Amino acid sequence: MFNQRLPKSVSYLSELPMSATVLRGFVTNFLGNAPTWYKQSILLFLILNPVLFTLIGPVVTSWLLVAEFIFTLAMALKCYPLQPGGLLAVEAMLIGMATPEALYQEVLTNLPVIMLLMFMVAGIYFMKDLLLVTFTQILVGVRSKTALSLLFCGAAALLSAFLDALTVTAVIISVAVGFFSVYHKVASGKGYHHDDHNAGSDDAVIELHREDLENFRAFLRSLLMHGAIGTALGGVATMVGEPQNLLIAKIVGWDFVSFFRSIAPVSMPVLVAGLLTCWALEKLRWFGYGTRLPKPVRQVLEAFADDERAKRTPAEQAALWVQGFAAVVLVAGLAFHIAEVGLIGLLVIILITALTGVTEEHRIGKAFEEALPFTSLLVVFFAIVAVIHEQHLFTPIIDYVLTLPESQQPGMFFMANGLLSMISDNVFVATVYISEIRQALQAGVISQAHFEQLAVAINTGTNLPSVATPNGQAAFLFLLTSAVAPLVRLSYGQMVLMALPYTIVMTAVGLLSVIYLI
Repeated sequence: MFNQRLPKSVSYLSELPMSATVLRGFVTNFLGNAPTWYKQSILLFLILNPVLFTLIGPVVTSWLLVAEFIFTLAMALKCYPLQPGGLLAVEAMLIGMATPEALYQEVLTNLPVIMLLMFMVAGIYFMKDLLLVTFTQILVGVRSKTALSLLFCGAAALLSAFLDALTVTAVIISVAVGFFSVYHKVASGKGYHHDDHNAGSDDAVIELHREDLENFRAFLRSLLMHGAIGTALGGVATMVGEPQNLLIAKIVGWDFVSFFRSIAPVSMPVLVAGLLTCWALEKLRWFGYGTRLPKPVRQVLEAFADDERAKRTPAEQAALWVQGFAAVVLVAGLAFHIAEVGLIGLLVIILITALTGVTEEHRIGKAFEEALPFTSLLVVFFAIVAVIHEQHLFTPIIDYVLTLPESQQPGMFFMANGLLSMISDNVFVATVYISEIRQALQAGVISQAHFEQLAVAINTGTNLPSVATPNGQAAFLFLLTSAVAPLVRLSYGQMVLMALPYTIVMTAVGLLSVIYLI
């Protein structure tokens, strides 16, 4: 009403600052805290794609879209790929690169993978206490650093073969954060139960403890990397170890046991080679490994672990037994394939929550927080895969590889998948390639036996070389972006350097196994 009494020119001018403010707010809000150059890049992609689609056609524009999407995956540390990748996928649907129906069919085909992420990851969330106790006992109970490293790597591999690698990594991170905070408090002249403490700042650390604190950081960095590598060593071996494993298993028709048997000629030699690499790195103290746990730090951690054990209530002890029982049910259910993997995860949720008294909706809801963002991103993957299928982008590449002698094809697929998985997410790479060779099978170009060989090459190619960078594996990216990374001074470059010897060994052994053993 007030504006109606003003002259039109005054009313118009009074609205300009508000419009500029709103526009600035929109620019600020767009992709949140991502760098300005990154926001500008995504906006440029969104503007160019419809123009190029009209001028140069769908095939070339679709290839550019795939490159843009891989760019969002590679820049995951700048901005979670769901938002920029999702905008690109929505635009692709709007301008006709693919249809919503094609995306829906991709989702239907891969529903078991979505159920795995939704229910299995949430199920393992309720087993964290058991896993936390296990890793804690390993850390304080083993005095040899080499033996401790092998145990961390081996335990992570074993758990990741049956559980979700992200959850196993989350447990290792929780152990590291907990113990670092405990000693940091003591080094700062406080008790380890002191609540108001900033573990990220060394300002209050007593000079006497600074060297021990830095050695403890190096000690934890090496254990975290051994554990993360372990999730890759175990994750490649079974159909539940990584999301793409289940996708490949469903397309090929493998159950839990047949998947393990098919992958074993590659996964078992790589596992042995990985553990030997772990042992050698600790003995030689190369690439940032080999730092021992300082004696004063061990004394503090042992006292803390004893105190925590003494405070454990009967209800908490009973909950650990329930989680152990659920773990047995989980392993048996997977081994005998009593139901879809996601439904077994739902069974674990029901058993643990019912028998431990977790009945409030908000407490159960927390279990789904870790999995659902990645589940949403996976659906965006499927949108890009739908574009690839609709435009037949990979068909010439696949056709070329299939013209090579059959003996050369698995090695070529392993290397192609490995290179792509080093710079982008391995789930996306596996989804694209396994879908393309399935079409070759359906067209009668390859036999079922050869199709299974290529599936082994794709599975191992996306799982093993991808440890080279945090971009390739969700567990590595999770570690890099977690609360523990700044505490122990674990940077992107440090992770790449520490993963390098593992990358070389695992890739070389994996490639040779694919060529000569499958």
